Amino acid sequence: MRSILLTLVLSVIGAAVGAWGGAEYVMHRAHTAPTLHDVVHEKLHLTAEQKVRMESLERDHATRRHAFEAEMRAANADLAQAFQEQHAYTPQVQAAIDRFHHAMGGLQKETIVHVLAMRSVLTPEQTAQFDQTVVKSLTEDAR
Repeated sequence: MRSILLTLVLSVIGAAVGAWGGAEYVMHRAHTAPTLHDVVHEKLHLTAEQKVRMESLERDHATRRHAFEAEMRAANADLAQAFQEQHAYTPQVQAAIDRFHHAMGGLQKETIVHVLAMRSVLTPEQTAQFDQTVVKSLTEDAR
């Protein structure tokens, strides 16, 4: 009886420590750096003119981003169809992969062009925090 009670107590303690450790890990991972959008709109104290210009840039970028994302979805649909038809690495599979990579590369280029366009709206004082946020977002997974 004594060993059962000891096992039960140790199990409860182990479960509590595991739950606490898991919660700490999740809370640590949930605390993320502010996004570039958050920094631009909440921390840089944009003027009314800057806000209007940024909103225009964001609308234009959203349109182009959606087009690239649609192209990537279409490429994935082509890939699924090619896979389903042949179950082999065929020229159709390669074409779908190339189509996806082309769209993904286009989206990355578009995003950089957009970031640089936003940067051009900022004052020299605002660009320091903006640049720091961009660099951090580009390198945070590289470490």
